[in-house]
Amino acid sequence: MKDLKSPVIAATLTLVTVGAALASEISDVLPASSDNLAVYEEVGDWTVYSDATRLSCLAERSDANGNVMQMGMTKDLSAAYVGVFTLADIPIKENQPVEIAVDGTVFTGESFGIRSGKISGNYSGGYVLSNSPDFVTGIAEGRELVAFPEKTGLFVIDLTGTKRAIEEVKKCGAALRG
Repeated sequence: MKDLKSPVIAATLTLVTVGAALASEISDVLPASSDNLAVYEEVGDWTVYSDATRLSCLAERSDANGNVMQMGMTKDLSAAYVGVFTLADIPIKENQPVEIAVDGTVFTGESFGIRSGKISGNYSGGYVLSNSPDFVTGIAEGRELVAFPEKTGLFVIDLTGTKRAIEEVKKCGAALRG
């Protein structure tokens, strides 16, 4: 695990803004434990899931330490989210701000429960939700994501392959919507 607090603190802080309608419908955007998820495709280290409940798709990958990253889009492709989760003892409670840094740019979001096709257990973490094209581009073209840069227990996720996974999430969503 790298100690990246100093460079991240100096990074540009990007407050992720979403429209009022999107913010009020967060529960409709993020996957829920009751959703009907099915494996759509394996893309490198990523598993793309179709979510028949929300008519959307998400991709998920875990690293050797059990840290998990999820990413997905709303069914109308107007917004995207990234979720980061860990088994490490990081004091993150539901509905508290969380941060991720992508190549030095910090994005802020909120913690919510997790829904996964593969993982279960005592994970903590949160989602960053944005309707900014810069957010999706940053994730797709970035080199690394630092989860929880201001907390003890931060971890780094290699973003290799995210662009291909995002493209597959879009294909999956188009297939669901017919």
